[in-house]
Amino acid sequence: MKALVLSGGKGTRLRPITHTSAKQLVPIANKPILFYGLESLAAAGIKDVGIVVGETHESIKKSVGDGSSFGIRVTYIQQEAPLGLAHAVKISREFLGNDNFVMYLGDNLLKEGIINFVEEFSKSQAAAQILLTPVSNPQQFGVGVLRDGKVVKLIEKPKDPPSNLALVGVYLFTPAIHKMVATLKPSARGELEITDAIQALIDAGLEVRPHLVTGWWKDTGKLEDLLEANRLILSDIVSRTEGTVDAQSRLEGSVIIQKGARIENSTVRGPAIIGERTVIRNSFIGPYSAIYHDVTIEDSELEHSILLEHSKVSQIKRLSDSLIGQNVEIIQTHVKPTSYRFMLGDSSRVEIPK
Repeated sequence: MKALVLSGGKGTRLRPITHTSAKQLVPIANKPILFYGLESLAAAGIKDVGIVVGETHESIKKSVGDGSSFGIRVTYIQQEAPLGLAHAVKISREFLGNDNFVMYLGDNLLKEGIINFVEEFSKSQAAAQILLTPVSNPQQFGVGVLRDGKVVKLIEKPKDPPSNLALVGVYLFTPAIHKMVATLKPSARGELEITDAIQALIDAGLEVRPHLVTGWWKDTGKLEDLLEANRLILSDIVSRTEGTVDAQSRLEGSVIIQKGARIENSTVRGPAIIGERTVIRNSFIGPYSAIYHDVTIEDSELEHSILLEHSKVSQIKRLSDSLIGQNVEIIQTHVKPTSYRFMLGDSSRVEIPK
């Protein structure tokens, strides 16, 4: 079995962060989102992985390389424009050959991994297997309709959803899907929809096997979902200290201090993770915070936020529910709100009045 990981797209819902970085490389608990998916594929025994890339191909290739650090072999497949999930399958035909494959959306997180799904599909006679989970906003997803435990209909982002079962961003296919993809016409959105291809399998009398996801799943395309995914992953961490914590500092709850990090006269209340070579000085870091490498935080309070590398926060009374990009400075300069909420692009500078 092979895998096809989709890492194109423009990430418009995460701008301005994605003006300068691929959305799949935004770190969750100090690890790029994409890496979680690649690790799940490797854990399931899948070695040959095609990564479909778009405008951000250079940053993806720099981060993932040849895949050897994950125990996989990576082939990069260039997509000229984000023309739909089925289009990604179409342009990957040569790589996929006649093998069964997993299609994994690179900005999705699935807590339970995919080992069980791969094993289940390999033992079945189904042409495809889809993962479904109940959601409160099904109109924003592809939606599946079941009858007597069988998939009978799939609809992409319906205005009037016939069910609340959203398609999770992991699909398993036999080569039968290629015939269906080859006959597709662009949808009203101008894309080749994978839901249409799967529906064609159903209409041809082939089995599409459903699996209801019991653990959590996150599509991390929006700020709120990123922060929630960060919270969920941090909830499971186990404390370890590889950096230094001085005698005036306190670590409370589950906290990871990565190599070279320094905690000085500060409190870090977990779950939280402090990245390599980051300095926390005279500050309070609250729960569900992920501070990436080479960050400096001084005389500030922060919680439930993600800070990317080489950023600086100084003399800020309270920062929460925020995603801060690379090389950002947030410093106090004269009216002190009780809380600030930011989504800042790379190389930004924010001055807060005293």
